Amino acid sequence: MSVDADVVVIGGGGAGLAAAVSAAEHGASVMLFESEKELGGSTQLSAGMLTAAGTSVQRELGIEDAPERFFQHYLDLNQWQLKPGLLKTFCREAGPAVEWLIGLGAEIPAKVSHDAHTPGLTRAGVEDVWRGHVPKDQGYGLVQVLDRARRKAGAEAVLNTRVERLLVEDGRVAGVVADGIEVRANSVIVTSGGFAQDPALRSRYYPDADAAGEDLFVVAAPGSRGDHFAFGEQVSASITGEGWGLLLPTAYFQRLHHWQSGFPPRSRVLVNAHGRRFMDEDASYAVSSGIISAQDGPVWMVFDERARRDLPPGYAHWNADHVLSEADAGRTLRADTLEALAGKMNVPADALRATVDRWNAQLPTGEDPEFLRHETLSAKGATEPPAKIATGPFFAARTLPAELVCTHAGLEIDSSAAVLDVRGNRVPGLFAAGEAGAGVLGFRYVGGGNAVANAVTMGRIAGRSAAA
Repeated sequence: MSVDADVVVIGGGGAGLAAAVSAAEHGASVMLFESEKELGGSTQLSAGMLTAAGTSVQRELGIEDAPERFFQHYLDLNQWQLKPGLLKTFCREAGPAVEWLIGLGAEIPAKVSHDAHTPGLTRAGVEDVWRGHVPKDQGYGLVQVLDRARRKAGAEAVLNTRVERLLVEDGRVAGVVADGIEVRANSVIVTSGGFAQDPALRSRYYPDADAAGEDLFVVAAPGSRGDHFAFGEQVSASITGEGWGLLLPTAYFQRLHHWQSGFPPRSRVLVNAHGRRFMDEDASYAVSSGIISAQDGPVWMVFDERARRDLPPGYAHWNADHVLSEADAGRTLRADTLEALAGKMNVPADALRATVDRWNAQLPTGEDPEFLRHETLSAKGATEPPAKIATGPFFAARTLPAELVCTHAGLEIDSSAAVLDVRGNRVPGLFAAGEAGAGVLGFRYVGGGNAVANAVTMGRIAGRSAAA
């Protein structure tokens, strides 16, 4: 038995839905296969933010930006280890992709947002121009907008069906096999997500995740099993992005997305094995994990009893009672004085005391001349400086990059989202986008919205290319 479609899409996350809608808009009959029981993938679990330049949202706020400026920032942050041609296309098309989503019904109001959860425009990473576009209802809302567009465009979705392999005839991809049924197509788009949920693939393609040991936790969708590698093997596809991904810094006891685990206290200082502060504690995760990983020995988050008591209730991990229970169990260090805490941390007591004294003399008065955290807090909408770290007992929680969000190794693509083989030639009939289509997400994650923008933008391009 076989069925036919112009375009088959493997994976129903943000990239897959964008690809399906785009292909259908360009006149193709589309069949989308999703291995899970519902559409959405990791996009549905995300804040839904998209990083993009030169948008109507920016213009309405009086912000001057351009894709060329975005491109320069993106490549500089990644030390030009990505293909400029592909990245120029992404940076040029990300803005139109945001406008496309707005046209489909996504609500991204032209107002300033100070976080990744309030609709509007926010600072995505370490860019000088704010580029984080936050939609109403987060990633879930974005998926609903795309799925409504998919249904309206007539693209068929088949749920709970995992594609087994590609159909390859005379060197060309000619469809897929799913549940033993051949589905023939002119083009196939692989948007099956990353591989964060597969331990063996993580060890092979992103060993940094293993460094987190038992503290590692994965927030990617269950379908992130790395199916794209098996498809790539069938056609000798080139793999790029090995060793790259996004690990967010967390306290060792966090096990959920921060909007479930909660947020650490504002009055905190990160110190290294020398008892010295080394970074802005609110630095974007575009750079913070790299800074932490570069330190010698463990990194500790130091805070006091007042900060613990002031933690808001309702979160799973960062709440006063949970932190207290971790301290009672001896996993979070606790001592009546900073000197005694330093002994438990195995850091120089005089250095820790000097670090906290310097922090107390500066940031609570409104200035952080060394690391400029006051500027970061202002961008987050803070109107008051944090309180001093001065009320015993004092606490120290081990902090490390341990929250695995997405993986960046996958099938190498060009600017049309066509998959390339090991010789650098296009694989006829095969396209990829999102985490499965590698080359846009680099060794340095540009900031909030990088992955979703990649998924939607390159998914849209893949759908257009496959339909052609």
